[in-house]
Amino acid sequence: MKFDDCPSYLQEYLNYIETIKLRSKLTVKNYYTDIKLFLRYLKVSSGSASAEDFDSISIYDVPESLVKNVTLNDLLAFLSFASSERENHAQARARKAVALRQFFKYLTVKKMWFEVSPAQNLELPSPKKTLPKHLTIEQATELLKTCSDFKDWSDYRDYCIITFFLNCGMRLSELVGINVNDFISTREGGVQVNRIKVLGKGSKERIIYLNPACVSAYSNYIKVRPDTREKALFISKRLTRISNRRVEQIIEEKLKLSGLSGMGFSVHKLRHTAATLMYQNGVDVRALKEVLGHENLDTTQIYTHVANEQIRNAMNMNPLADIKSAPVKTSSDNNDDE
Repeated sequence: MKFDDCPSYLQEYLNYIETIKLRSKLTVKNYYTDIKLFLRYLKVSSGSASAEDFDSISIYDVPESLVKNVTLNDLLAFLSFASSERENHAQARARKAVALRQFFKYLTVKKMWFEVSPAQNLELPSPKKTLPKHLTIEQATELLKTCSDFKDWSDYRDYCIITFFLNCGMRLSELVGINVNDFISTREGGVQVNRIKVLGKGSKERIIYLNPACVSAYSNYIKVRPDTREKALFISKRLTRISNRRVEQIIEEKLKLSGLSGMGFSVHKLRHTAATLMYQNGVDVRALKEVLGHENLDTTQIYTHVANEQIRNAMNMNPLADIKSAPVKTSSDNNDDE
């Protein structure tokens, strides 16, 4: 990736996290966007640029001296600016805080601009935790039924894509990145075991075991997949690797056909659906962490809250829930009657 509008120290950092730290292109792009915003803010706050056309401010000429004088207060003021002037919610500000902490850590450790990073004690804004939205088992079944009217090879592809999302809980980028030779089938202890290799966050490989529904969908698709040298498993009608956006469009089309559009469902909600259904049916949260490719168990714990909420709702849906006993009379109530 090229960032020609960056000062040299920022170019070095972005190249470092991409080539040495092996961050994904999306992560590098997000860090670039957030740090660029911060450098523009520095120019405005130092009086070297006007805030009138903020998004057009060049960062190419931001001197090292300006960055070397940054303090924790400057970083906090920037996050306040992101909230009040850019209307960034807590999650967006948290992402900016992470980008800045990593950037200043690099400037401290690798370039030795600081004895102690000014971002070392920069706290992350706490996003409001919300329960992940997901399809019910009935809605998921209906979505699959909508995809089962097979007319050409792309219908088998679409069915396989949705089956993988709903059963494996893989990310969009992971699904799009699957190659034909990533499918592994072996016989172990007299049992056929089928797996697929995916590339997750941070370019970390992991193995996902495929259940019978996934194996069936995969087998049917691979039989009709056009004969092409393209190594990608899922291909477009141009016989090239299918794009993230095309997969999103396919999901949007199928949700509309199944009467589920306009309800907040998306590709990522299919991942939540897989995770929720697995947890509800007895999958241990630690096993679920490995299935989803989460770095920390805390990320997976949210699915325990989903189950708890549904248990509460189930109790409230009992038709006897609103029948209450008569209030207990106290001695003071008896005195009032006299």
